[in-house]
Amino acid sequence: MLLRKFVLIFSMAALAACSTPPQKPAAPVRGDYTYTKQYISWLIEEEMDDADVTGLSIALVDDQQVVWAQGFGFEDKAAGIKATPDTVYHLGSIAKVFTATAAMQLAEQGKLDIDRPLQLYLPQFSIKSRFGDAGGITPRNIMTHHSGLPGYWVRGMSDRQPAPFEEQVTAVREEYMAAPPNTVFAYSNLGVSLLGAAIGEISGDCYAGHMNRYVLQPLGMTRSEFAARIPGKAYKDDKEVEAIPLRDLPSSSLLSSAGDMTRFMRMLFADGKFEGRQILKPESLREMYRVQNANVPLDFDFKMGLGWMLSGVDVPGAGVVASHGGTTLNYHTMLAVLPEHKLGVVVLSNSANAQAAVAKVTEETLKLALEAKRGIVQPDKRFVETKIVPLSESDLRDYAGYFETLIGLVKVENRNGELIAELMGFDFELVKHADGEFGVRLKLLGFIPVANQQMKEMTLSLRNIDGREVMAYSKDGQAMLVGEKLHPQPLPDYLNDYVGDYDIVNPHDGPLPGNVRVVREGDLLVGEFDSSIMPGFLFRTAFLPAPAQGELIMAGVGSGKGETLRAAKVDGVAHIYFSGFDLKKRTAR
Repeated sequence: MLLRKFVLIFSMAALAACSTPPQKPAAPVRGDYTYTKQYISWLIEEEMDDADVTGLSIALVDDQQVVWAQGFGFEDKAAGIKATPDTVYHLGSIAKVFTATAAMQLAEQGKLDIDRPLQLYLPQFSIKSRFGDAGGITPRNIMTHHSGLPGYWVRGMSDRQPAPFEEQVTAVREEYMAAPPNTVFAYSNLGVSLLGAAIGEISGDCYAGHMNRYVLQPLGMTRSEFAARIPGKAYKDDKEVEAIPLRDLPSSSLLSSAGDMTRFMRMLFADGKFEGRQILKPESLREMYRVQNANVPLDFDFKMGLGWMLSGVDVPGAGVVASHGGTTLNYHTMLAVLPEHKLGVVVLSNSANAQAAVAKVTEETLKLALEAKRGIVQPDKRFVETKIVPLSESDLRDYAGYFETLIGLVKVENRNGELIAELMGFDFELVKHADGEFGVRLKLLGFIPVANQQMKEMTLSLRNIDGREVMAYSKDGQAMLVGEKLHPQPLPDYLNDYVGDYDIVNPHDGPLPGNVRVVREGDLLVGEFDSSIMPGFLFRTAFLPAPAQGELIMAGVGSGKGETLRAAKVDGVAHIYFSGFDLKKRTAR
């Protein structure tokens, strides 16, 4: 037994020695990226090993120079094909940056006014609204995800043989807006797809053809295209899985390589020029990098440009950090640039497990590259343990209840003087800090409190914004919306008939939720479903009755909230209709 322990300890020490990061030079030379490449190569291999990531490609650009481009792991593991800078990946939502680029090109030509109603350019589009005229939806608030449109038209989105994405233009005519425009950041693939359809209408070409002619070809991005197909193999847990295409070209279906993406970054750093051709005017780029939502209280400190997210990648001292990630069923990608320093990185992976690794590699690459180019050293991040203080009666009252959050419905209970939140089958304890904000720690086995570093660095607080009692998440002094506290009212009796298990009458040819059900919890009607691609994950969301009988509204505020479902009986059997799907209540056999 002692020998076995000794061997185990020795082996762990040896592994730790093998994984030691490269030594940082005492006096780095300005403009020398040697250490950046060495450290990030080490980090990539560590992250890929830890998360079972199969393939990854990275490219780092300094102004007009590609200082580093490399592949790690495999493009096709079974065939032994290594990942390279030319490996083509599904870039997912990075497509949104390109759609915004095309919209700004048309604006420069006087063909599109980004502050006029979308319907002027897409007359066949219409949608219902409980908030007045839907004509307030503009290309600008679509590009900033403040349009108030639903997040997705789900049915057909991941078909193996997708229909043209433009079919959504007329499909949503009987749907409702989720919020008034410019109320809150609410991510909408649907909105960007509608903008893409408008780009096609204005150009007289299809969206993909226009993007190829006016964006991809002028940049020499010969390995790139907008297409509803998967370019190569996809993996999960280092095992090959089926790669599912995505219908929505403008919002989520750009195929490209790290090498091609360096050309896009070089254009950005040359004030919109590429090899002598003006792709985009400097003033258009400046507007895309400008914070567009500074006067939206519900957004807190979250910043959004046109097509670009200006929050999320943390590089202190860098000024503007513009980024966009791409998360699909099997691919994870990230593009991030520092416009003031003309530095940018793209990280692409073909693995479902790679999301955290891609984000970490992106951020660390930019930090080291900024130090190498400008000598800007990142501040030491010293976590100061915050004193935990007892909960007051008002704390127990204010924080107990249901919260509709960005990750679903969360129930917080007062259990013997402790605030315990139930989420995805786990219990989390809310603990009060001396500054009045709340921390989170996992209750392992239901009673052992555990907090990892990320939990220690985040805090939660309840705030009242425009009459809404909302939960804010804060980290490193930056706050963002995470959810809203619900105050349920008595439910109409007719909704009891809609409690039960449901089958999808009109499934599409792609991944579907499993075990769809509606349950009643006091005065809340709650929808639940299992994820077919994330075993063990149970998603829950609350439905509130709309003013009109037979209509339900997804509770909460922000992304995926405020959307409408219809409830009706057909031949005496309850049906719920949502985002193109018809769900029929199972009857007793």
